[in-house]
Amino acid sequence: MSDSQKLSAGEVIERVFAVIQSRRTADPEQSYVAKLFQRGMPKIAQKVGEEAVEVAIASVSGTKEEVIGESADVLFHLMVMWAAQGIAPEDVTDELARREGVSGIVEKKSRNW
Repeated sequence: MSDSQKLSAGEVIERVFAVIQSRRTADPEQSYVAKLFQRGMPKIAQKVGEEAVEVAIASVSGTKEEVIGESADVLFHLMVMWAAQGIAPEDVTDELARREGVSGIVEKKSRNW
């Protein structure tokens, strides 16, 4: 894909999320996503946590390429978790948009959970 055809971050997330959704009911022997869904939320949540730790470690002692790779792993597993929870990417981007321009300190104090 040329630079002029490069997809936006949002487009990539939407495309990957659509693939995740399409593989929910695939054969777990043929699809990693289907295997995660079959194993349930505890395994999906575990993978999100593992990948988050790996990106944190890479950010301290790894290369830029390692941080990028681990970040992609976190986002992928996070999207699997969203799909399992019935959350769409736009639900998350809507929340980010709602928070835009709000102090992080103020926003945290406003949470009811």
